[in-house]
Amino acid sequence: MGRVVLDHVTKKFDEVVAVDDLSLEIEDREFLVLLGPSGCGKSTALRVIAGLEDPTSGTVTIGDRVVNDVEPKDRDIAMVFQSYALYPHMSVRKNIEFPLRTRHVEPADRQIAVNEAAVALGLVGLLNRKPAQLSGGQRQRVALARAIVRRPAVFLMDEPLSNLDAQLRIQTRAELIELQRNLQTTVVYVTHDQVEAMTMGHRIAIMNDGVLQQVGPPQSVYERPANLFVARFIGNPPMNTMEGRVVDREGVRAVEFEGGCLPLDPAHAAAAEASGAKSLVVGVRPEHLAFSDDGALHAVITVVESLGHERHLICRLTDGQMIIVRQGSDVPRPAEGTAVRLAADPMHLHVFDAVTERRIDPR
Repeated sequence: MGRVVLDHVTKKFDEVVAVDDLSLEIEDREFLVLLGPSGCGKSTALRVIAGLEDPTSGTVTIGDRVVNDVEPKDRDIAMVFQSYALYPHMSVRKNIEFPLRTRHVEPADRQIAVNEAAVALGLVGLLNRKPAQLSGGQRQRVALARAIVRRPAVFLMDEPLSNLDAQLRIQTRAELIELQRNLQTTVVYVTHDQVEAMTMGHRIAIMNDGVLQQVGPPQSVYERPANLFVARFIGNPPMNTMEGRVVDREGVRAVEFEGGCLPLDPAHAAAAEASGAKSLVVGVRPEHLAFSDDGALHAVITVVESLGHERHLICRLTDGQMIIVRQGSDVPRPAEGTAVRLAADPMHLHVFDAVTERRIDPR
């Protein structure tokens, strides 16, 4: 059983807190992605699960067993690293079967297991080659085969695609999703790449400064970020955020800031008032901003980024703040330097307390 539970886990290196009171439950057969910027504690959390680091406090459970005092080799996990970690003097076959040799598996059983892993990962024609004769994508597949050949309860993957070029990352990403689906095993996957997180994970767990910020299905996290960090981190391009105060505009409650104002729907206005927040941050995704003759945001288009299927319009508000508008490529391209007015549907606004940075939701 591949269920993993971290219960109030803290990991310190001298005075540095790398993981701070982390509680997280990963279900059996779940693909969970640990996401966050470099240095946020996600790789340390993975190493604690693997047993490569001991928690300063808290417990780690795999299956039905607390494993704090269990050696890494006895935890029924397999780890795939960013660096592949293949033995250069061994053939692909010998690299894949190495974990089985160390466990004294019979030669005939080793051969069956290696062949099955090679078929699953498209390595049949490469079994006699050395790692130096392989491409980066092929080496990564060998590392994956070496992990799956043991059929562990849990796979731990630490940024396994970061050394691949863009095209190979897309291909290998799809292969990993299919592999997890076929093996029906638990995967804990660390990345700082939100595209990987959004496309691969059943759920994503976002960390910052060692603290868990939010856990949930990718689309749910995108649509309802729990705080300003998540709002600004998830999304490419990121959410536009403006700090201001609630005012009355002709009977409509709005958040006013130096560069303009954005009207709130009644439910958000009531929630903001009930929260007692002195100052608010209003957020809007780039796809939810549009040109409007009566838009409350006055801006100048400074840069137009064409991406083929869409455009990103980088605009400067009257107070100098830069915001981004996402636009389809099926409408005429606006000229840089054009003055525009922008509006947002109040139903698509996100409201946060500027002090606590927590989300304010209608009640």
